[in-house]
Amino acid sequence: MTTSANSKARLRKPGWKQLAHPVHFFSLGFGSGLAPKAPGTFGTLVTVPLVMLMQGLDPWLYLAIAVLVSGLGIAMCRITADALGVHDHPAIVLDEIAGYLLAMSFLPATALNLLLAFLLFRFFDIYKPGPIGWCDKKLKGGLGIMADDILAGIVSCVLLHAGYALTNTLL
Repeated sequence: MTTSANSKARLRKPGWKQLAHPVHFFSLGFGSGLAPKAPGTFGTLVTVPLVMLMQGLDPWLYLAIAVLVSGLGIAMCRITADALGVHDHPAIVLDEIAGYLLAMSFLPATALNLLLAFLLFRFFDIYKPGPIGWCDKKLKGGLGIMADDILAGIVSCVLLHAGYALTNTLL
C-alpha cells in the first residue's frame, strides 16, 4: 500500500467502472461504498435486506455464510486496496457487510434487532474501543481491513445476546 486512509489528499477515488470487476463489486459493497459521505454506514445499510433474505436459513448455515464472507473478504479487500493504492480505503465496505452479518447471527430479523445491531455495530466500528482499535492499527493487508469489523460484529452480537439473556426476551 502506498498510503493510509487518513491521507485524504492522495486518495484515489474509485468510480462506477471498478464495479465491473467482480472482486471490486463485492469489496465496494455492490456500489454502496461509492457514497460520497459515510460509505461505511451505507455499506452496513445495504446488508439489512441481505440479513432479512437470509432469515429463513438454518442459523448455523447463516453463520457459515457470514464466516465465509469474512474469509473471502480478507482476500477481496486486499485486492481492491492494492488496486486503489490505499490500505482500507473508505469505499471498501465488504468489512462492514461481514461485520453486520456477524452482529445479526442467531437473531431474528425484527425491526428492533436490525436497529440495535446496526447501532451497536456502527458504534464499535467507528469508535474502535480496546482490541477493535488494536486490530485496526496493527494488522495490515486484507486481514487488517476485515479484522476490526469482524470483531465489532462479534462484540455487537455477544452484547445483544447477553442483553436478551438478562431480560429473558428475544425481540
